[in-house]
Amino acid sequence: MTFKVRALTVLVTASLAAGAALAQKGETVKVAWIDPLSGLMASVGQNQLKSFQFVAEKINASNPAGVKFEIVSIDNKLSPAETLNALKSAADQGVRYVVQGLGSGAATALVDGINKHNERNPGKEIVFLNYAAVDPDLTNSKCSFWHFRLDADTSMKMEAMTTFIKEQPDVKKVYLINQNYAHGQQVSKFAKSTLQRKRPDIQIVGDDMHPLAQVRDFTPYVAKIKASGADTVITGNWGSDLALLVKAANDAGLTAKFYTYYANFGGTPTALGTAADGRVYQVGYGHYNMGGLYGNLIADFKKRFNDDYYSGATYHALHLLSLGMAQAKSTDPVKVAFAMEGMKFKSFNGDVEMRKSDHQLQQPLYIARWQKMDAKNTYNVESTGMTFSPVKSFDAFVSSTPTSCQMKRPS
Repeated sequence: MTFKVRALTVLVTASLAAGAALAQKGETVKVAWIDPLSGLMASVGQNQLKSFQFVAEKINASNPAGVKFEIVSIDNKLSPAETLNALKSAADQGVRYVVQGLGSGAATALVDGINKHNERNPGKEIVFLNYAAVDPDLTNSKCSFWHFRLDADTSMKMEAMTTFIKEQPDVKKVYLINQNYAHGQQVSKFAKSTLQRKRPDIQIVGDDMHPLAQVRDFTPYVAKIKASGADTVITGNWGSDLALLVKAANDAGLTAKFYTYYANFGGTPTALGTAADGRVYQVGYGHYNMGGLYGNLIADFKKRFNDDYYSGATYHALHLLSLGMAQAKSTDPVKVAFAMEGMKFKSFNGDVEMRKSDHQLQQPLYIARWQKMDAKNTYNVESTGMTFSPVKSFDAFVSSTPTSCQMKRPS
């Protein structure tokens, strides 16, 4: 096995390991994974489920809390209503920890459902570890003591992206195209406000919203982008909605640059191919050519599944949970949640902190560019011969955004 288990243990401080009494040692902790396994986003969901199972196996081999994580999968069909049904199913099975990330609508339903469940069922509380649902409201107006976000939110990534764009003189006309739900709406909102603040000379020449995971042909949208004269496209699309968008762009000969949140997975790299060499950028908390712990995870996942490991927040979620249990010396969700608040640790992308005020992970972010593999950037994304190479890194404070959260904590 190429992955070195010892790489996990070095991220745990000696004092934490020494202080844990491990009263819970040997306990199996069920974690419910609630995300789509059907519909247009099923392939993304299947990758994320494999990622959690993979990370659980790694952490179980050397867990600072001495527990064993068991991932229980429930298909929510990307639906908020189905998400609430999945939550009830998980609670009925005695599950106390939930992970979800594909869709902020589902995440919002989970936060509301868990708040109500915990209020009605003292002693049977559930904690939600959000690994990819990035609507800023989830750690602002809708913040909850029971919710912890491991990804950087939409506004944080836009701060990093526009800080980079600010220094790109060739960006003059920007077209916005996004999925018509919370995250996509926020991408549009924050793109317009941050560009106005940092580069008021940039012209917004289009702002389209389309249904989430329903459009099968983006040709009409690409025709509008071409007609607008845009030199740059900003999109928060993911999964099939981005893969089909860039396919249509390539087919139409669109030469605008794309600034994205999620171009590194879900068939999008295959759709980009060599035609998009040097024209696509992505903002995120990591990239395929980081090396170190992340490089080991990526390499071992590829060897095991012949697939790309692209959501490092799956590692953050279970690693934070194990650290919280070690510090709390318990698997009780209330005690563990209090332990995770304010926790700092060194991860694959540097020093990170679970901010106590709103439960939003503060972490470094990166801008990476789509290009041919070279001697320094060797990871072959979706077997395309192409990769994402880092062009800029930002310390956590650059993208950190203020919060309006008024956290209500259990007494």
